Amino acid sequence: MKRILPLIAVAVLAVAGGAYWLNTQQNTVEGVTQIEPVSSDGADVDTSGIVEMVMGAEDAPITIVEYASFTCPHCATFHSQVLKPLKADYVDAGHVKFVFRDVYFDRFGLWASMVARCGGQEKFFGITDILMETQSDWTRAGDPTAIAGALRKTGRLAGLSDDTIQACLADEDKAKALVGWFQANAAADNVSATPTLIIDGEKHSNMSYSALREVLDAKLAD
Repeated sequence: MKRILPLIAVAVLAVAGGAYWLNTQQNTVEGVTQIEPVSSDGADVDTSGIVEMVMGAEDAPITIVEYASFTCPHCATFHSQVLKPLKADYVDAGHVKFVFRDVYFDRFGLWASMVARCGGQEKFFGITDILMETQSDWTRAGDPTAIAGALRKTGRLAGLSDDTIQACLADEDKAKALVGWFQANAAADNVSATPTLIIDGEKHSNMSYSALREVLDAKLAD
């Protein structure tokens, strides 16, 4: 499980200075947005344009919100070992509405999210599949320029044009909004690690698929 606590600690320290910074250090990459300061709770950023990424029936009896980072190895494991069977057994059957909420430990996770969101709701989960399955490859591609290149390649594999991918990665307003949105969500749900599940409003830490099935089946039996 990857913990958000160090990131939140940095955010708290930055409140005294009036701003929170996400990876504004050196090694900038041409054509990829760099994050300007936003408040630690995202209150000074307009997040109204951020779309929740959802799969499943809107009227499903159970709602699961997963907080996950594209650079978190435990999230990649959850995606392959838990989310895939969850989708087949519960989401596709109409029992669960699943919401994916991005968490940003670093700029690479943010860039990955911007590429995944570049195709909208229709392509998001397909691109997410690729990013999670190949996480160990693109996160270790080399310097920031190489990682950005690997993310662009993923976008192309999903059918996005180079111009579309470039526009998404260079969208500074969207990047700020995503960071503010993440901070507001994490604070509201008291999320301190990934993956974290919010099941019908109850917070759960990372769990196996068998453990998750027990929770879900008990709810469906009520």
